[in-house]
Amino acid sequence: MSTPRRQLIDIIEQGFIPPENIDDALTLAKVKPNGKNWRTFIDHLLLWLGGLALAFALLFFIAYNWKDLGRLAKFGLVEACLVLTIVAYCKLKVDTMASKVSLLGATLSLGVLLALYGQTYQTGADPWQLFFNWGLLMLPWAVIGRFSVLWVVWIALMNTSITLYYLTFRGIFWFVFGSEYTLLWIVFLFNTLAFIAWQFLAKIWNWLSESWAIRLLALSSGVPLTWLVLISIFDYREVNVYPALVWVIWLAAMYYIYRKLKRDIFMLAGCCLSVITITVSFLGKHMLTHMEPAAFLLLALIVIGMGSGSALWLKKVHQECLS
Repeated sequence: MSTPRRQLIDIIEQGFIPPENIDDALTLAKVKPNGKNWRTFIDHLLLWLGGLALAFALLFFIAYNWKDLGRLAKFGLVEACLVLTIVAYCKLKVDTMASKVSLLGATLSLGVLLALYGQTYQTGADPWQLFFNWGLLMLPWAVIGRFSVLWVVWIALMNTSITLYYLTFRGIFWFVFGSEYTLLWIVFLFNTLAFIAWQFLAKIWNWLSESWAIRLLALSSGVPLTWLVLISIFDYREVNVYPALVWVIWLAAMYYIYRKLKRDIFMLAGCCLSVITITVSFLGKHMLTHMEPAAFLLLALIVIGMGSGSALWLKKVHQECLS
C-alpha cells in the first residue's frame, strides 16, 4: 500500500492541487512540519541540551575545583544534584520529556558520584569496576523509566566494563585468552545479542521501537565484525575463515530482515559500506604488493563502481518503500 506521503505526491504531480495550495496540503498531511511541530522540536532540543549541560557542568566543576573543594563539599554537591534530579522525576508527570531528562541527569550524576567515591577513597584499582557498578546501580532506573536512552547508556557501560575487564585480566568468565582479537569477538557477541533482544522486546514494549536506538545497536554489532574480517585480512597471525563466514551469515540475515521483511535504508547502507570496505581491503592487499600505479587506478575505479552501484541500488529500494 502507498504511504500518505506517496499518495500526496502523486496527487500533486497529477495537478489536482493548485500550486498556491501545495504548502497547505503538505502541512495538513504532516509531510511538512508546521509552527507547532517546530516549537515542540525546539523545546525538546533545548530541554535535552540544558539537562546534559547541567550534568556535565557538575563533572567539570568538581574536576576543575578538586583542590579547592573539601571532601564534604564535593560529596554534598554531587549528592544534592542526584537527589534533586530524582525528586524532579518523581514530581513530574510520568513519560513526559522533562521526567526522562531528569532521570538521565540522575544517571549521569550517579556516575559522577561513583567516580568521586573511587577517586577519594581509592577503592578498586581496576577501572572496569566503576562502569560495571554504574550500570548495575542504574539498572532499576532503566527498568522503571521505560526510556530507550537509558538502555542505550546501560549497553554502552556494559561494553566499556567488558572491554576494560578483558584488558585487565586478558580473559573473561575465568577463560584466559591471548589477544585483543578475542575481545572483538566478545564485544560482537554481546552487542549482537543485545540487538536481537531489543528487536524482539520492541514488539512487546512500544517505547523500545526507537529507530535510532535499533540502528545504533546494529552499528555496534556490525563494526566489530567488520573489524574482525579486516584483521583476518591484514594480520598474518590471525588468518582464518571464521570471521568471513560469520560476516557472510550476518550480511545475509541483515539483507533478509531489512530488505524482505521490513525495508530500512540505513541498515542496508551500513551493509553496503561493510561490503565495500572488506572488498577494497582484500583487493588492496593483493593488488598493491608492488605499489604499481595501475593497481591504484584499478582500485580507485572499483571503489567508484561499488559506491555508485550501492547508491543506485539503495535509491531503487527507497523508491520501493515509497510505492
